[in-house]
Amino acid sequence: MIELTLREVAEMAGGVLDSVADPERRVTGGVVIDSRDVRPGDLFVAISGERVDGHDYGTAAVRDGAVAVLAERPVGAPAIVVADSVKGLGALSRAVLARLTGVTVVGLTGSAGKTSTKDLLAQVLARRGATVAPVGSFNNEIGLPLTALRATPETEYLVLEMGARGKGHIAYLTSLTPPRVGAVLNIGTAHIGEFGGRDQTAVAKGELVEALPAASKGGLAVLNEDDPLVRAMADRTAAKVLTFGLGEAADVRARDVTEDHGRSSFTLVADGELAPVHLDLIGAHHVPNALAAAAVAHGLGMNVADIAEALTSARRRSPGRMEILGAPDDVTVVNDAYNANPDSVEAAYRAVMAMAGDRRRVLVLGEMAELGEESLIEHEKAGHAAIRAGFAMVVGFGGDHARAVLAGARAAADELGVTPELERVQNIPGAVRLLGERLQPRDVVLVKASKSIGLQVLARELAGVKG
Repeated sequence: MIELTLREVAEMAGGVLDSVADPERRVTGGVVIDSRDVRPGDLFVAISGERVDGHDYGTAAVRDGAVAVLAERPVGAPAIVVADSVKGLGALSRAVLARLTGVTVVGLTGSAGKTSTKDLLAQVLARRGATVAPVGSFNNEIGLPLTALRATPETEYLVLEMGARGKGHIAYLTSLTPPRVGAVLNIGTAHIGEFGGRDQTAVAKGELVEALPAASKGGLAVLNEDDPLVRAMADRTAAKVLTFGLGEAADVRARDVTEDHGRSSFTLVADGELAPVHLDLIGAHHVPNALAAAAVAHGLGMNVADIAEALTSARRRSPGRMEILGAPDDVTVVNDAYNANPDSVEAAYRAVMAMAGDRRRVLVLGEMAELGEESLIEHEKAGHAAIRAGFAMVVGFGGDHARAVLAGARAAADELGVTPELERVQNIPGAVRLLGERLQPRDVVLVKASKSIGLQVLARELAGVKG
């Protein structure tokens, strides 16, 4: 973050100073919300959560080097007291970013692929100028301002992932960090239980392009030509529209797509220029992600050859997304347990089919969260699709959702006349024990679930289990 006095922080965040001996003392470090991460010169933001109240750690944070605490009440240490810590954090980010007039803010949203696309785009734009992007999936009203506050006067591009669980969420995020460029990747089934349907999801995600400046002021909307709900957002923005996709109608597109053990190659095409791309990421679903990153970069002035070279050099940055982990006996564990919805589950199945070849496929599927009334039906469909995708063993993790997965798998097995191993486990130790007994040499194990289920822990433990 840029250096600020405590007086300036209070003015920007809309707060008052409490127990501050010197209002001109400067915050020289970063902004953190976990007291364990505090370093000398930082500003600690105390947030009241469901299980932990950051205000309880305010004095410890200052003792460890924080200059002050942004808090909702006095904490017995130098503080800026605001009515709402999260909104104060957002206001601070908005004010700081307003000072950084040389930064181009790029916002990304969509039902799937945001984090992977963000990671690709950050690596592409870094070849053009200093770039700041979120670590992992910092895409809400806390993570987004924390990312924005990492920008400095040297930053040229700020790439922000914008998530939403309802109308107005993205509009709020764009008010904190007004984007010049906005990319909408797709409209799918993630959080459909909260949105109420794909049309309602599109209304919420389209708030990003509505926030963009007009084309005459440099506004750029990057839209998925292959998704009708996204393509229709062109009518909701005054910005210049640039499309990406696999079809010929897209401004930035892929031609001659091939796949080798799960990794895709294609020819990148834009404005008559062509260049080869060889992605290191596992899964054909990363081709549209790469095209979205390419379209943003091209719209910002990068040539096709440089973009293609950067995409080819790009590597997976965020854990839990088609993360390949080695295990004993040549077993491969695919850790894709950061998120899960029907679309991403289908994509993961396809990726494992491509990379596994003739190796036996094993699936551990936990709950896909936030699917609403359709949840059990969607889990049953996922189990059915797993057998059709050739998984020889399906392990349902949990309770009713796991039972639905296995019911779908049994139905598919009966239809196809196959006899897969079907098991249910209710906790990670049980899953480790079962798979430790059942895994065979050279198996490929896909571990898939929403992040809240915690199956990333299982994936890491399996990497050390003798199969």
